[in-house]
Amino acid sequence: MASKNQLQTVLKENYGINKNVTQSLSLEDCEKLLVLLSNYPSAEKLVESFVEKNNELSQNNRFYGQRRSQAEKRLEQLQAEHQQTQKSIAELEQANKELQNRKGTLSVEQQQLESQIDQLSTKNQSLSSKIQTLTTKNDELIEANDQLKRDNRELKNIVDQIRLRLARDTKMLLQYEDSELRKAMIRLFRWTLG
Repeated sequence: MASKNQLQTVLKENYGINKNVTQSLSLEDCEKLLVLLSNYPSAEKLVESFVEKNNELSQNNRFYGQRRSQAEKRLEQLQAEHQQTQKSIAELEQANKELQNRKGTLSVEQQQLESQIDQLSTKNQSLSSKIQTLTTKNDELIEANDQLKRDNRELKNIVDQIRLRLARDTKMLLQYEDSELRKAMIRLFRWTLG
């Protein structure tokens, strides 16, 4: 008597029935199936049709299994890309937020600098006005100084003329005999000569 495994092998080799199909059958069921298939050609045709359909389904299962595996891999890739995209979006949003903050800071700094420029411009105008005033006063002082120099020269000439005249007059007075008068004139003469 043949074992169940041997009967399954015969069913596989002669009729194309996979062992996984006959695995749930008992030894007696396997024997009855062999008798049925060998005695009834229509049963054999039916089994062949089932086997073909089973092969088609197996191929379809393999095909769809591969497609499913590819789809799962693609889904994982898409999920990874999605996560990376979400991370990039978050980083870009953070960078944008920082740029907006920096823009605000720069705007405040720009306003402060513009205010300082305005203040410096006002000071510059004030200093320019003061420089013009000082230049005018300096020109006036130079003119006054030149006038004072001219006046001093004229005064010196006048003083020199007075001294000369005084010296001449004193010399004439000294020719007189009176000694007291002479002494007073000498003192006066010394005093005027400095």
